[in-house]
Amino acid sequence: MSVRDPDELSVPPDGRPASEQPQWRKDFPIDWPQDTYISRRELGKFLVLTSFAFVVGQAWIWIKGWFGRAPKWPVTKIGRVSEISVGETLLFHYPDKLHPRLLVRASEHELLAYDQKCTHLSCPVIAEVDKSIFYCPCHHGTFDLKTGRVISGPPPRPLPKVKLRVQGDEIFAVGVEDRMS
Repeated sequence: MSVRDPDELSVPPDGRPASEQPQWRKDFPIDWPQDTYISRRELGKFLVLTSFAFVVGQAWIWIKGWFGRAPKWPVTKIGRVSEISVGETLLFHYPDKLHPRLLVRASEHELLAYDQKCTHLSCPVIAEVDKSIFYCPCHHGTFDLKTGRVISGPPPRPLPKVKLRVQGDEIFAVGVEDRMS
């Protein structure tokens, strides 16, 4: 008489002997104890493959960050300094039609440009130069007009700043500074 390991014995879920089981259970037998058994080798293989996937993902992020650091931004004419009065704004698109930006003339010699989309849910922000803020009417977020940093509300990051160059009377956008804090 051989002694079998109790973990290897298949017992139907209803507990009746095999001769009394319905036909479908005889046609599709599942050895429940063996079906849920995971060997140490299988666990080790799973852990090694999962760890390898994490390492590959981190390497991909590092490589993408290393080689994708400085995008080439086009130099685009926005307008003329003489066309914008102090306290006024100008909506422009840079580098393409999908990216609306706001140019603000904060003072006689100070021009500022930021992304017009709120960093919370991409609602358009409104420049309120007299209060020195950008205001998002969707969720009442506010940004500092001079720095683009979050003052209040749900936005998680500051507004991306557009780098400007002034040559004579002409204003050019030359890049975008995407800041995390």
